[in-house]
Amino acid sequence: MDEHTFTHNFSNHKRTHKTYLCYEVEILHGDSGIPPDEDKGFLCNKGTDQPGLPCHVELYLLGRIRSWKLDRKLHCRLTCFISWTPCGTCARELAEFLKENSHVSLCIFASRIYSLNDYEAGLRTLQEAGAQIAIMTFKEFRHCWETFVDHQGRPFQPWDELDINSQGLSKELQAILQTRQN
Repeated sequence: MDEHTFTHNFSNHKRTHKTYLCYEVEILHGDSGIPPDEDKGFLCNKGTDQPGLPCHVELYLLGRIRSWKLDRKLHCRLTCFISWTPCGTCARELAEFLKENSHVSLCIFASRIYSLNDYEAGLRTLQEAGAQIAIMTFKEFRHCWETFVDHQGRPFQPWDELDINSQGLSKELQAILQTRQN
């Protein structure tokens, strides 16, 4: 991805309408069977302004993972860096996928918290299914920059208030994940 796309969409103080997802897949033992060059990459949601049916980026990723037909005997660790936490519907889809695929573990680092509809319950459902969910810090932003961005050798330059925004969003996410519905 180019530098502008990354900084515009992952900056944790801007509100954008697109969701980008960078992912890395690690098979802990054995041959993954994942097609070459697909063990890491990035995806973007498909909006109503694009041809075809709109689709959230998390559902694109699930489709890609399912197409790999991973060996159920091998443990797979999927790490995602996403510009927005999943919406309630996508969080439940991811949770269902994890329940059906106990050989896959999921760790999500998000730049911002998506806050429409039933997002809080969805995030709790996803966490209860075993996913680790956290807000991106400088460390994760720099990792994405170094791994997924065509940065032409330039080092990651944090934007103003990156750390302050990460800390505030992290507290907000922890409050959501710790709240239980009766």
